[in-house]
Formats: sequence, C-alpha cells, structure tokens
Amino acid sequence: MRWLWTPAWIARHVAMVVLVGSFLGLGWWQISRATAGNNLSWGYAVEWPIFAGFVVYVWWREVRLARRAAQGGAVSPGAPADEPAPAASADSRPAVRRPVRVIRAPAAATPGDDAALAAYNDYLSWLNANPGARPGDYPG
Repeated sequence: MRWLWTPAWIARHVAMVVLVGSFLGLGWWQISRATAGNNLSWGYAVEWPIFAGFVVYVWWREVRLARRAAQGGAVSPGAPADEPAPAASADSRPAVRRPVRVIRAPAAATPGDDAALAAYNDYLSWLNANPGARPGDYPG
C-alpha cells in the first residue's frame, strides 16, 4: 500500500477531496438558491452531487487498477475479464506499428452506365477545371 502515498497519488487524493468537497458545496448552494425561489436551481442541486459521485468513482477505479498492477495482475482498463492479460516483462514497451496506407482506385466505368450520370460527371469535371466559372458558363 506504499504506492498510495507517492507524490503523484497524494496529488490525486487531494484533488479528489477538493473536487468532492467543492461539488457538494456547490450542490448545497444550489439548494439554498432553489429554496429562495429559483426553480432552475433544483436541477443543479441534483447534478452537483452526481458530479461528486463520479469523481469518487473514477478515483476508486484508479486505485483499484493501480492495486491490481502492483499485485502483478496488470490488466488494461478496456480488457475483458474473461480474456487472459498478455504477458509483459517489466522493461517491455508496447509495439509501435507503421500506419497502413490504403490506396483507393476509382471504379471503372462500364458501357452500360447511365448517360445522365456521365453528363453530370462531365459537368462537375468542367467546373473543377474552371474554378472562376459560373454554372451558366458551361458549354455543354
């Protein structure tokens, strides 16, 4: 449990306490505004404690994941529970792979294509070749 008292974890604990205290205080403030006649504040009075609960959940989840990693069962947060975790040594790094380039070839026109579609494509290519032209200037 010493890993919970490193400077990074102390900062996380302090941030969690400050955020939860602030969110609950803001919720109490919204309740006082709502009882004074501001009906919109009832919604905010409900939201702030939910935000505080979310902060506690994220903190608890991070503590639990760090505890698993410290015990040797390093499981990534998105890994399903029924699949075994990949074995990794202490000095291993994740593999960096090159991105795959996909080349898209245009579809070949078949003789049976629609004549209206071919005329429209000619019109679009003419507009692309003449950027300053207006659609009414098309000679076709």
